Amino acid sequence: MDLKEKIDMVGRLYLALEQIESCKEFSFLIPEVRTNFVYASKESTAPEDVLAVDGRITVVDGFPKAAGKIKFGASSYMAHLVLELRERNNEMRSAIDFAITPEIADFLKDYCKEKGWILSAVDQYFEPENIKDRDEASTPWEVEEAVRAAGEKVPKVFYETGTTGKEPVSILAGRDPLEVAEQICELAKIYSKSKQKIK
Repeated sequence: MDLKEKIDMVGRLYLALEQIESCKEFSFLIPEVRTNFVYASKESTAPEDVLAVDGRITVVDGFPKAAGKIKFGASSYMAHLVLELRERNNEMRSAIDFAITPEIADFLKDYCKEKGWILSAVDQYFEPENIKDRDEASTPWEVEEAVRAAGEKVPKVFYETGTTGKEPVSILAGRDPLEVAEQICELAKIYSKSKQKIK
């Protein structure tokens, strides 16, 4: 990867992160394990080649806030995941994770249907014991299961269910961080409005 591409990647993730940090509604979708936001180049082959947020994204004064700087190699799980997604769809080079609850899952089913997005769910109860807690082994299984559950199509959004000792999350993937940031912020705003209507 040449310097020009690195500069372009950092710039795109930085601008996308600014958008996330100004989206108060997204703070309600940040899981306890916190959120990471990743971006892989066309040539990335390992987490060290994937751009991510060091320390992840947390909540400060009610708004999403990056805990550290953007840098290559700052993520393991999400980096492995986006590389697996890109293997199956080379346009999917960026992804963000967010919370999942039964309420959010119900919302995602309706929202993705309305958007025309492929949604999938992965039951982690069936994850083989020998690959749990090993990102380089568990993420290929997870993406394969997400694709299988979506009728052999790569889902735009998928979420995890059914395991103990590991907080499940949802994943939204896209072409680049600017697209992902715009989509997750729109999703968060509509989800927030839907919660207010229920109240």
